Amino acid sequence: MKTIKPFIVIFIVALVLSSCTSDGDDSPKIEENPMAEFNLLANIEANGHSLQLYSEGKNGFTTGYNEIFVRIKDNADESYFADPEITWMPVMHMMSMNHSCPKSDLNITEENNTVSKGYLVFQMAGNTDEFWDITFTYTVEGKEYSLTETIDVVAPSDGKQKVSSFMGSDDVRYVLAMAEPLDPQVAVNDIQAMLFKMENMMSFPAVENYTIALDPRMPGMGNHSSPNNEDLTYDTAAKSYKGKLSLTMTGYWKLNLKLFNGSGEVLKGEDVTEENEASSLYFELEF
Repeated sequence: MKTIKPFIVIFIVALVLSSCTSDGDDSPKIEENPMAEFNLLANIEANGHSLQLYSEGKNGFTTGYNEIFVRIKDNADESYFADPEITWMPVMHMMSMNHSCPKSDLNITEENNTVSKGYLVFQMAGNTDEFWDITFTYTVEGKEYSLTETIDVVAPSDGKQKVSSFMGSDDVRYVLAMAEPLDPQVAVNDIQAMLFKMENMMSFPAVENYTIALDPRMPGMGNHSSPNNEDLTYDTAAKSYKGKLSLTMTGYWKLNLKLFNGSGEVLKGEDVTEENEASSLYFELEF
């Protein structure tokens, strides 16, 4: 009997461990919300679904560049559709005309197949008589749906210019928007911008392989510039223009710009000189 007891003890311990492991497998798994740290901009209910729009850093839609994340919830069981096909069309309803704005496609993110991501570039804010809406067309479980929702687009809370709509010297209307830096620092910052041309009132294709010269100045500090800036050139992978922005101190900065086409011709903007304190093409920052 003395030789059997150790085997009995081992058997009982193994049985207990197996029971604990089995109990653990049966416990419900809690799915993490991929948008828990994002701001909900709109929750649009239609067709038995909730179409949810999120932003990573904004509390609403503003003029300029807006990165948007979209999810579609089935209200019947509170689940989210995986791999939905979604298109969108923003329209500004003005007193005398309607027009759209630059936009990207909505693509499924690599991190979560219920989340789609894209961007919109609003050239102007709405007002009491003129407004923006977005029409979404989406397909889930093999069926197509559509809905339209009015949205409130306002100027940035800091009042600084992050987008410019202008006529170039080639008689083409362009839209230029700053995407980065979102959180400028006293350092050499990455700067990113997107350039589009107005093909017609509803189409704004991206423009590639131009150059955007950069000359940041502090108007309140003798209009001094900063070292180690790099002009913005087209990045094929990012589908946008990237450069380096040197900010040597906090305060108000005017980012003077000049737009060159592929042949090196100036389409908009001027050099900053003693006689000319600012370019007609610019972004603004204050931090």
